[in-house]
Amino acid sequence: MNEVKYPDVEVQLVGNDGNAFAIMGAVGQALRDAGHGDAVAAYQRESMSGDYDHLLQTAMLYVEVE
Repeated sequence: MNEVKYPDVEVQLVGNDGNAFAIMGAVGQALRDAGHGDAVAAYQRESMSGDYDHLLQTAMLYVEVE
C-alpha cells in the first residue's frame, strides 16, 4: 500500500456528504489549513483524472481519511 503524502492532515469523510465536489473541497481545505496549500492543485487534478472510486483513492493517498 502507498504511504499517505500528508499524514499530518486528517479529513473526516465518514458520515459527511459523499458528493465528489464536497470530498474534494474538504480535502483541499484540510490541506490548506495544514499549510500544504501548494499541494491542492495537484490533488484536484489527480482526483478528477478518473471515476468516483479513483477520487476516493486519491483522497486516501494525500491525507488520513476517517
